[in-house]
Amino acid sequence: MQRRNLIAGIALAATATLALAGCAGGSGGSDGAADNEFDLVEAGTLTICSDIPFAPFEFEGGDNGTGYTGFDIDLLDAVAKKLDLKLAVQDVGFEALQSGTTLASGTCDVGASAMTITEEREKNIDFSDPYYESLQSLLVRTDSGITSIDDLEGKNVGVQQGTTGEAYANENATGAEIVQYPSDGELWPAMQSGLIDAILQDQPVNLEHEKADKAYKIVEEYETGESYGFAFAKGEKDALLEAVNGALKELQDSGDYQTIYDNYFTAK
Repeated sequence: MQRRNLIAGIALAATATLALAGCAGGSGGSDGAADNEFDLVEAGTLTICSDIPFAPFEFEGGDNGTGYTGFDIDLLDAVAKKLDLKLAVQDVGFEALQSGTTLASGTCDVGASAMTITEEREKNIDFSDPYYESLQSLLVRTDSGITSIDDLEGKNVGVQQGTTGEAYANENATGAEIVQYPSDGELWPAMQSGLIDAILQDQPVNLEHEKADKAYKIVEEYETGESYGFAFAKGEKDALLEAVNGALKELQDSGDYQTIYDNYFTAK
């Protein structure tokens, strides 16, 4: 009896061990930890962080299952498909994202938020190859009397905190009061309510506001030599960074990048 109980106990233990092993690898495919070649936050899913809204680069809507769309989102959706991954999007603050804090915490795999590649940011972030060239611009009310950055003395100029637009305003808007906002989601309503006299930020975003309301216009654009890149935790996502760069190149070579670009930036 004791010997039979011992044998039964061994058999049960072996069965439990096999069951546990089966659970560990039972999901199969890219969902298994062993198959997570890019060290993703969630195996099988490319999780991106973005400060939303910042149209036309990221805003609510779309049909990709994430609840968000825009040039950045659509481009990374195409990248994810190239890598046989699903896409997930998290809305986060830009300041923590551009400083590298959000990425270092492991919240997401990629930062996609119309982020300019700068030497300062490269101290804390690894960037993909550039995927978009941008300008800065000045948006004002059509009846404001403001025709250039030289007319901003004594005016309240809205900028997004931590951006190259803020840096440009600080360096060039002599005599203006620079007012920081966390995102365009606060900048635009502040402009409409008269709290600020102008917005200095990326040209495509101001262009969206100009299109939406003819009471506002872009009076100047500034060549700053800016290029956007997708952001990664410093020194931690080398395989993913290489794969994303490869997918971007394929999309550019195939013409798919141009199709996505034209959807947002070509007049129809």
